[in-house]
Amino acid sequence: MKILVPVKRVVDFNVKIRVRPDGTGIDTANVKMSMNPFDEIAVEEAIRLKEKGVASEIVAVSLGVAACAETIRTALAMGADRGILVETDADLQPLAVAKLLRAIVQRENPRLVIMGKQAIDDDMNATGQMLAALLGWPQGTFASKLEIAGEVLNVTREIDGGLETIALTLPAIVTADLRLNEPRYASLPNIMKARKKPIETLKPDALGVDPAPRLAVLTVVEPAKRQAGAKVADVAELVSKLRSEAKVI
Repeated sequence: MKILVPVKRVVDFNVKIRVRPDGTGIDTANVKMSMNPFDEIAVEEAIRLKEKGVASEIVAVSLGVAACAETIRTALAMGADRGILVETDADLQPLAVAKLLRAIVQRENPRLVIMGKQAIDDDMNATGQMLAALLGWPQGTFASKLEIAGEVLNVTREIDGGLETIALTLPAIVTADLRLNEPRYASLPNIMKARKKPIETLKPDALGVDPAPRLAVLTVVEPAKRQAGAKVADVAELVSKLRSEAKVI
């Protein structure tokens, strides 16, 4: 079984985000970039399925600028077999990403697509659902456990009332939650081997997709800074401040 894993290049989660002075977006100059953490979980799950003998090939796919090849190399170092880069300078939004991924899926014919539930840069949580709708495939979102038995994929997901397990018929789309697994670190030998693994580069035109954005960002602003707190001597002072200073929202 072939598994397709989309991976996104985002600002590293340890980096403090800075807004450009003109408010047009996020400043990424000289900023460390890395693979979206939820996508790392998706790659790890695909590798585990291959180690169990369920999967035969893992294809990592990234969309964006040429530097996204570095993100694919990370997936290859973790254990993916080959990569596909759809290179474009366009501001990719979820619908365009879903359409590009649909074209890749139709080209590669995987039985399973595992992807992060959302990207930490925009928190859209929309691409997996859109891809499932475009393909007409069943989907299991926010997956915390996967079990494959023949052509049936059992997905355990967290809901407000506890855990829910759904059965999907392959081919299917799964979006990974944090509790699905803990991604491995790529070893130095695997990093060296990843340099020799193939990465195919495509353009959106070759896939018949127009990636032009349909939404325009008017302005980006930083959240308002919180005021410093204050210590009180005792409960009586706390109650007094709550009565006189606390604001009802």
